[in-house]
Amino acid sequence: MLSDRTSSHSSRLALLVGLAGVGVGIVAGFLAGAKPLLLLLALIAVPTLIFFFARFEQAVLGLLIVRSALDVFSAQQIPAAFGIGLILLTLLYVTIRLLTGQAVRTDWFCWFFTAWIILQGLWLILLPLGALGLDASFLPMSIRDWMRTLLWPVVYWLVMQLKGRIYPEKAISLLFLSAIAPFTVASMQLFVPPSFVPFLLSTDERIKGTFAHPNVFATYLLLFIALTCWKLERSHKHWPWLLLLGVLAFFFVSTRALFSLAMLVTFVLGLLAPRLSLPKLIGGAVLLLLVIGLFVSTEFGQERLLSLTNTPLLNPDIDISRAILLSQGDHNSFNWRISQWDYLLRAWQQFPMFGYGIGLSIPVAGNGLLPHNDYVRALVEGGVVGLVSFLTLFGAMFLRLIQLLRYAPSGSAQQQLCLILLAFIPAILVGMITENIWSHTTLFFYLSALLAIAGWNWNEPRIT
Repeated sequence: MLSDRTSSHSSRLALLVGLAGVGVGIVAGFLAGAKPLLLLLALIAVPTLIFFFARFEQAVLGLLIVRSALDVFSAQQIPAAFGIGLILLTLLYVTIRLLTGQAVRTDWFCWFFTAWIILQGLWLILLPLGALGLDASFLPMSIRDWMRTLLWPVVYWLVMQLKGRIYPEKAISLLFLSAIAPFTVASMQLFVPPSFVPFLLSTDERIKGTFAHPNVFATYLLLFIALTCWKLERSHKHWPWLLLLGVLAFFFVSTRALFSLAMLVTFVLGLLAPRLSLPKLIGGAVLLLLVIGLFVSTEFGQERLLSLTNTPLLNPDIDISRAILLSQGDHNSFNWRISQWDYLLRAWQQFPMFGYGIGLSIPVAGNGLLPHNDYVRALVEGGVVGLVSFLTLFGAMFLRLIQLLRYAPSGSAQQQLCLILLAFIPAILVGMITENIWSHTTLFFYLSALLAIAGWNWNEPRIT
């Protein structure tokens, strides 16, 4: 009976994949006469589709690993094409599973995440109706940003389907392979003369690896610093992970991202708070001293720290009004941020409930720059409703991790991963005060995958 049922599932799966192949063939024939470049992408899509269904586990893990190498091709729209392709593959896979009567693995956060992203679509409806601060001509920009965030719950759904097919610790270990491409390019940026790799360098010569900006690289590195700390606790051989931690810290400092130091301090404090002990306290202090010491030892780091003395943060003689005036000529990035926030908050007051529309804070600012504060961004783009929705998402992440923490066996790898993520999310919230963390697509791509893995059944004795 079981073999008959399996055979039936396989037959229906083969039929549906075959029909999908016919559809791709028809589209390819049309593109051959219309868009040869799109035809090439379609031809690549056919073997990808076949491999995706034939070797599902390897395909999903491969897609997760390769994402960190794609931002360097942003001018060619490769990350966008990757995101759309992954969304379509996931929808196709889930649909075929349902049509063939096979189980689709979910949890309550999976459905919450999906409902949350659907709710964000409300602003896509309100914009052309004239209910927001900008008109319908900005709808394509808003749709692009919505599609970018849609990828995160899609990744969660996709990784949930690996539950029971691969051991959780092995899946996380394989994610470290995603660092190979960024580390290789970052090493070139540090040690190879700029004339050999000018297309890989940032305008200010800060390293960015394969990412679009050094700040994005910094948050990616911090996430893997967190995972390396988790590995250190689980491994019997500490020296390989200590070596990796040193490499991560070196690249982390080399991004020259001041906000990331505040994130690191927040993460370490969050990690130590629930389980304070002398060895962990010493380890946390050593990590902080290493990173901060490396940062302060550079001329750039000293200049950035010194610049804080000319801001309201460390100088009581400078109030917000004076900081805004100083921002016009002192080249102090913190004072510039205060000026940017002041302008955007005054603009938000004109449309306080629903704001101007998803992804539209740049046209509202009028200077081609993001707010550099994700709470201000959420308020300007979504109004009060959008800000509440934004904070609710992170509240749900906390609730999910706390729920998993309660049921995970004491001292288990799952419990320790939940504690790591519970310390990492406050670091994100702190970084959002002065940086555009919400635009760091790769960070949330991998965070979504880790949240899904944390919700697997870690107590399964074998792969089923």
